[in-house]
Amino acid sequence: MYWLFMFAAISFEVVGTLSLKLSDGFSRPLFVGVTIIGYLASFGCLGLALKGIPVSTAYAIWAGVGTAVIAIIGMLFMSEPANGVKYASVALIVLGVVGLHLADRIA
Repeated sequence: MYWLFMFAAISFEVVGTLSLKLSDGFSRPLFVGVTIIGYLASFGCLGLALKGIPVSTAYAIWAGVGTAVIAIIGMLFMSEPANGVKYASVALIVLGVVGLHLADRIA
């Protein structure tokens, strides 16, 4: 159940971040509202996930996966420059997140 909250927290964080970009410097009220709701929902779900996931793992996964997803969306759908170094960097973020998750299982 805690991992479901983590998935929701990451999803809301991604929605909030994309809406922040689409708000065009807070000049588009709809996207400003979605940004605020997205981040509030993300923090709420993250708080619930922290009831069952260690904070070191939860925060790294929340921030890392959110960062990787935003980077991929930016490169694929928002005309941001993409190259091998960026894709390799995203892969390293994902590997780090997987490593942290596995480390908790070993400990």
